[in-house]
Amino acid sequence: MQSFVLLIWLALCAAQDARQRHIVNGLTLGGGALALAWLLWSGTTWLGAEAQQGGWAFLLALGFTLPGYAMKRMGGADVKLMAALALATDGMHVLGTFIGAGLASVFWLLLAPRVWLHMGQGLRTHLFYMAPELSRKQPFAPFVLVGLILTFAWFR
Repeated sequence: MQSFVLLIWLALCAAQDARQRHIVNGLTLGGGALALAWLLWSGTTWLGAEAQQGGWAFLLALGFTLPGYAMKRMGGADVKLMAALALATDGMHVLGTFIGAGLASVFWLLLAPRVWLHMGQGLRTHLFYMAPELSRKQPFAPFVLVGLILTFAWFR
């Protein structure tokens, strides 16, 4: 059940990022605040890892995302998204999600020029920022969602 709730939250973030290339703070900071509150109240992350693992995952997420933010390759919402995900999971999930997001991003860059032409106009409108011609400005959250799904599949 916890995995499902986490996927729903991340799907909302991914949908907003794909449509607007922006994720509201209510989703990122709100998700992070809820994950931190759960961590402090229960002594475990949302997925059941020890609190210390959640803390290490948080530092790992910042280590992965802050350099990208400093080089203007990632937005602030991406940093907050990964930090919130880290507080809710553990280091292995963060690492798996980040690797899966990278693989999904490369896969999309290779496949999108062929697939994009066959997608319906309505879907292309909703996923405007995923267009292949905008490859330098791809939203990160949809790939994080795919990365987390791949990580869940790998660990289960």
